[in-house]
Amino acid sequence: MVEHIKLRTKAVGIRCIHLCSEIKESQVGKTISNQLLRSSTSIGANYRSAARAKSTADYINKLKIVEEEADETVYWLELLEECGLIESGKTYELRKELNEIISIIVATIKKLRAKI
Repeated sequence: MVEHIKLRTKAVGIRCIHLCSEIKESQVGKTISNQLLRSSTSIGANYRSAARAKSTADYINKLKIVEEEADETVYWLELLEECGLIESGKTYELRKELNEIISIIVATIKKLRAKI
């Protein structure tokens, strides 16, 4: 499961990198694009870090960062569409994938907390 999520989180980062190249050129576009790049690539990086956690508490803390970065990425994708910086519906599948990843991470955190 860990390897599968590693691949999915990395794929999200790659998809967002490609999406950023399609964002309309403007000061606002550049700003949101930078935020999207940071949050989306942070998801996979932090998940990889969580996989190397030293304890259950450390693992949970790192997974919370993954959850926060994934949610932030959804926010930036919504803004891109709602501001008309990319065509409407362009981020639907990506947001769907992010919401699935968030659900998996939240469920994992809940299970781990129940064990402690």
